[in-house]
Amino acid sequence: MPHLPARRRPVRLRPLRTGLTCLAAAACLLTCLAAAACLLTGCSGGAAGSLPATPPPDSGTSAASASHSSGPLVLDERTRGTTVRVTTGTLVVVRLHSTYWSTPAGSNPQVLAPSGAGTTPAATCPPGRGCGTSSARFTARRPGTAHITAWRTSCGEAMRCSPGQERYEVTVTVTR
Repeated sequence: MPHLPARRRPVRLRPLRTGLTCLAAAACLLTCLAAAACLLTGCSGGAAGSLPATPPPDSGTSAASASHSSGPLVLDERTRGTTVRVTTGTLVVVRLHSTYWSTPAGSNPQVLAPSGAGTTPAATCPPGRGCGTSSARFTARRPGTAHITAWRTSCGEAMRCSPGQERYEVTVTVTR
C-alpha cells in the first residue's frame, strides 16, 4: 500500500480572552495604524496633491535682521519674529500658508500702505483642512517702522494652536 501523507487538521483560530480571534485582532491593529498614519499625514501636509506644504515656522523668538532693496519682498511663516529693512517703493507681500490665519494687517499705513489682501482656499482641499493661503500686500511709502501681524486659533481641524503658534508678527523698517 502506498504511503499517504498524514491528513492535516484545518488551522483554527484561537479566540483571545476578549473573544476576538487573532485574525480580527490583526485587522483591528492594522485599522488603528492606518488611522494614525492618516492623522499624522493630515498634520504634516500629506502626499503630493492632498495638502499644500506649510513652511516650518521660525523657532527662534529673537529678532533677526534682513535687508531688501529691489523687487517685491515675500514674507511667510519662516520670517515670523524677524525684522526686515526695505526701501521706499518696495512691495511687501505676506503669504501665510493656511486659511486659518487672519488676513495680515499693518500697524502704520503711513509707512506701509495696504494694497490688497485676501484668503485663497486651495481648489482640491477637503473642507475644514485650512488648505490655501492668507495674504496681504503692502507698499513701503515713507521711512519709519511698522509691524505686520496675523492671528489664528486653530492649527488644524479641531486642533488648537500651542503657545507661540497662534501669532505671526514681522517688523518692517522702511528707509529711503
